[in-house]
Amino acid sequence: MQYLFHTPIPVAWLLEDVLTLAITLLIFIFVIQKSKHPVVALLEGFAFVCLYASIYENFAVVQGWYIYGKSLLMIGDVPLSVPLIEMDVVITTLWLLEKMGIPNWCKPFIVGFFGMLQDLSMDPVAVRQVFTVQNVTSGRWSWILQAGMVNIYNIPVYNFSGWMLILGYATIFILIGRWWFKRSGYKPAVGYAYPFLAILLALITLVTPLSQFLLWLGPFSPKGSQAEWVMLWFHLILPTILLAVFWRGRMKQVVTLKNDLPIFAIIILFHLADILFAVSAGFTEILWLILSASLVHIILLGLICHAGTKAKEAPTNTTLLFEP
Repeated sequence: MQYLFHTPIPVAWLLEDVLTLAITLLIFIFVIQKSKHPVVALLEGFAFVCLYASIYENFAVVQGWYIYGKSLLMIGDVPLSVPLIEMDVVITTLWLLEKMGIPNWCKPFIVGFFGMLQDLSMDPVAVRQVFTVQNVTSGRWSWILQAGMVNIYNIPVYNFSGWMLILGYATIFILIGRWWFKRSGYKPAVGYAYPFLAILLALITLVTPLSQFLLWLGPFSPKGSQAEWVMLWFHLILPTILLAVFWRGRMKQVVTLKNDLPIFAIIILFHLADILFAVSAGFTEILWLILSASLVHIILLGLICHAGTKAKEAPTNTTLLFEP
C-alpha cells in the first residue's frame, strides 16, 4: 500500500475521506440553492457534526470501545469523515422523506433504517482496512471486543442498531425544532436556536438507559448477549413494516436526479465505494453483506423514484425544508 506525501495514512483512507468531503460539499451546495431557510439548514448540520456525532464518537474512543486510524482531518481522536457521513445520511434521508407521503412520526425510524443499511455496507470494510508501515500497524477502525460478545465480522451487533438510535434521536428533535420554527412564523431567533437545542436533547437521550434497552434489552440482558440480535432484527423489521403500511407509494413530490442529486450520491456512491474497496482488497468473506445492504438500499430508492413517476399530481419542484 502506497502512502501519500510520506504520511502514515493509506491512499485508500484518503480516497474515502475525499469522497465524503465531496458529497458533503455537494449537499451543502444544494441546500443553499434550494432550501427556503439555508442558514438554518446548515446550522442543523453544523450542530449535528460538532456537538453531537463527534462528541459521542470521541466519548466512545475514550471509553475504550474502539479506536480510529489517523486521518488528515480529525475532530479529537475521530476522523471528520465519520460524523460527516452520519450527518449526510440524516440530511438526505429527511430530504427524501419530505417528498414522500409518510407521517412525521415514522420518519425517525426510516432515517435510522437508511443509516443501518449504509453502515452494514461501510463498517465491515473499515475494520478490515489494516496496514503496516515501518513495523507500525494501524487500522481504519478497530473495535476492542470482550470475549464472548456477539459480533458481525468483529463488529458488535449493537453497533448497527446504534445507527438507529444516533440518527433516530437526532431526527426526532430536529423535526420538533422545525415544527417550532414553522409555528413561530419562521422567526430567525427560533431558527438559529432550535438546531442547538435539538442536538443537545438528542445527545442527552443518547446516554440514557433507554439506549441500552433499545440496543440489548438492558437491564434485562447484558451487553454482548444474544439479545443484541433480537434488537437488530427489530430495528430492521419495524421500519420495513412502517414503509409498507404508512407509505404505500404515496408521494408529495417527484424525486429526480437533477433536483435531488445528493440523495443518489449518498446511497449509490458510498455503497459503490464499499464494494470496490472490498473487491480490490480481497475482502471476499464480507462481500455478501455489503452487496445485500447495498442492493436493499438502492432498490428502496428505486421504488421511491418509481412511485414519484406514477403520482401525476406530485410536483417536480423541490423544497428541502419546511413545507409552506
